[in-house]
Amino acid sequence: MFREAVEAKDLDTVDALLAEDVVFRSPVAHTPYPGKAITSAILREVVEVFEDFRYVRQLRDGSEEAYVFEAKVDGLEITGCDFLVYNDAGKIVEFMVMVRPLRGATALAEAMGAQFDQILAEASAAESNTEQVVEGQ
Repeated sequence: MFREAVEAKDLDTVDALLAEDVVFRSPVAHTPYPGKAITSAILREVVEVFEDFRYVRQLRDGSEEAYVFEAKVDGLEITGCDFLVYNDAGKIVEFMVMVRPLRGATALAEAMGAQFDQILAEASAAESNTEQVVEGQ
């Protein structure tokens, strides 16, 4: 389901697959990003940064999956892998991305860095909406 949603750019479905306590590990940042709001905001932006994105291989072992992908960033070809871990409810609790080569990772870091204020604003707005829904129950 994850692969199909990403390939269709169906980010609402991807978002629904994320656990509230998901942790995103970026290929270009040392510190992990905890939480559904920031993870979702990062994924929504990276879909716009990647050009010609496609998955080329999928591996599964129990509750863990790996998706090898190819894409371009600013015209540079990259290869990467999304490593996912699911909880018992079928939600993604760990999302780690690795990319190569270094020039591609650097281009990705620059492209995402240029959008990071927007990513943080989207995550903050999503967290506020979630808090309002919870308070209203």
